[in-house]
Amino acid sequence: MIELTWFSAKLFFRGKLIRDPLYFIRQTTIGMSFGMLVLILLAQLEIPFCVPVTLSSLTTGIMMPFLLKDFKMK
Repeated sequence: MIELTWFSAKLFFRGKLIRDPLYFIRQTTIGMSFGMLVLILLAQLEIPFCVPVTLSSLTTGIMMPFLLKDFKMK
């Protein structure tokens, strides 16, 4: 498993893992921005901080497969 991770990391840093890196960065940025927006809005409420963190992580995790459904690797 570590060997697979190491091989993927080497390909990523050489620029040979992702076909369209700008698409990946754009979609990831959209997901992270939405997650941060949810976190900031929920953190304003008078609830323990673990609840906004959990809910924003959950919404971001649910969104990412839909955002990256057309993601292609080489």
